Amino acid sequence: MTEIADQFQYWLKNRTEKWGVPLLDAPEGGDDESRRNKFVEQYFQDAKPNQVVAILKAREPARILVAIGDKDNDSPHLEYKQRWVNQYNFYVNDPHWGRMFVRMCPYFPFSARVCLNQHHWLAIRMREEGIDFQPCTNAFLKCSHPLRLQELADSLTARDLLKCGQKWLAAFTPFITDQERKQAGCQHRLFFSQVEYCDNLIFHRRAAVDEVTQRLLDLNRNIGQPNKITTIFGRKVTQEYKGKLQSVIEDLDLPNPVIRSHYGHGFAKQYVRDDRLLRTEPATNSVYDYGVKKDVENLLQLRTRMSEIIDNYHNVQQDVLETFIDRGQLRKLAEPTILPGGRRIPGLKLDHPRQLAVMHSLVRFSNIAAGGKFTTADLYNPALEALGLTKSQYSLASFRYDLSKLRAKGLLEKSPPFPSLSIGGQGLLDLRGLPQAVRENLRATHRRAPGTIPRRSSTARGKTLRTRPPIPAHLR
Repeated sequence: MTEIADQFQYWLKNRTEKWGVPLLDAPEGGDDESRRNKFVEQYFQDAKPNQVVAILKAREPARILVAIGDKDNDSPHLEYKQRWVNQYNFYVNDPHWGRMFVRMCPYFPFSARVCLNQHHWLAIRMREEGIDFQPCTNAFLKCSHPLRLQELADSLTARDLLKCGQKWLAAFTPFITDQERKQAGCQHRLFFSQVEYCDNLIFHRRAAVDEVTQRLLDLNRNIGQPNKITTIFGRKVTQEYKGKLQSVIEDLDLPNPVIRSHYGHGFAKQYVRDDRLLRTEPATNSVYDYGVKKDVENLLQLRTRMSEIIDNYHNVQQDVLETFIDRGQLRKLAEPTILPGGRRIPGLKLDHPRQLAVMHSLVRFSNIAAGGKFTTADLYNPALEALGLTKSQYSLASFRYDLSKLRAKGLLEKSPPFPSLSIGGQGLLDLRGLPQAVRENLRATHRRAPGTIPRRSSTARGKTLRTRPPIPAHLR
C-alpha cells in the first residue's frame, strides 16, 4: 500500500514540473469551497481548454484501504478505514464544463470527488449559440432568449456528467492502463455525493428584495415544523426519524441572513445573493433522503424531486411571497369565464367585500377541524358576520351566486354522490395565497355601513361542502 501511494506522489511531482502548475497549500479555512474558489480564481485568467491551472493540497478525511497484520501474521488482510490524509485538488478549465476541480486521494483505492457547476456549462452552451446573457454568482441576471436557456438547462443528461468525470479521473490515475479499465473494470464508479439545486427570483430594485426578505424572516420562522417539512420534502416524518428537524436563521449580523430548514442529511435554505436575487436552494449529502438512488443515471429523477422541493417551499411561503409577487393568478381570476355551453360567468372582484368574505369563510380552520365537511349554512353565517349584514341585506341566493363564480374558476367543484361541492385542485392554496394587501382591504371594507349591498330574496336550501386537507393523504 505504501508503494502504491509513493507511486502517486512521484507521478504528481513529475506532472507539476511538466505542466508548469503550482502545487499550493489550501488557504486557511480551506474546507470552505467558496474560499478556495476565490483563492484559485487568479490562476484561471487566460486559461486554455483542458488546462490544469493549479493543484491545492489539503488534509481531509478519506476512506482508504489499510493493510492489517505483518509478514508474521497468519491472517493478513485489507480493511477500509477513515483516515485524515493529504488530498490533492486539481483545478481544471474543461472545454465543456468550464471551471471545475477533481479531488484525488493518493491512497488506494484512489477515492475521488468531481465537482461540476451547471451554470458554467450553460454559459458555454449559450456562447456557442450566440445568446447574449449577463452572469452572476450561480445565476443569470439577463438573457436574450430565456426560453432557450431553460431548454438548455433541462437538456443536461447523466452521459454529460459521466463523460467529463471519467475523462479527468482517467487522466489523474494514469498508472491504471486502458486495458485494465476495459477488461478488469478498474475505474471509478460515479454517484451523487453532494447535490445543490437552486431557484433564483430576480428583482430590479434592492429595496423590493429587502422588503420581501424581512417578511420571510418575520413570518416563516416556524417553517421547520414537522408538518411543513413533510409538505416541503414530500417525506413523512415518523418516530423512527433520527435526523435534524429544525429551522435556523443564520448570519443575523450580516446584511443578508439565511433561513435554513434542516431535514435528513441536508437542508433547504433561502437567502439574498448579490443584492438582486432571492435564492431558494435545497442541498443534501444523501439523495436517499429524497427517495432517489445515488447512481448518476438517476439525474432526471433527482432534478425532478429537487424542483418539487423548491415548489413546495414556495407554496408554504405563498401567503408571504404573493404580497409582493404576482405570477398572473390575480389577472386570471378577474377575467370572465365562458362555460362550454356558452354561458358567461363574471370574473372575481378581489376588492369586493362580498367575494372576499365568501373566500375567507371557505378557508376557516374550523372547517378543516370538523373533518373537512361543512354545509352552505356553515359558510353563509360567517360571511354575514364578516360583512356586518343581515340575511335580508345579503340573501342566501346572492351567497350561492358568489360561490358559483369560484366554481367557474375551478376553485370549487361538484362532489358526488349528491349535489355537494369540494375545493378542487390547488383551490385551497389559491384562496389562502391571496395578497396580504387585498386581505387588509377586506378587513377595512368589513366595517362598511349596513345596507350598501342590494337585497335579493331566496329560499334557503343547505348543501354539503367538503374541503381537501392541507397535506396529501399519503403524507399524513
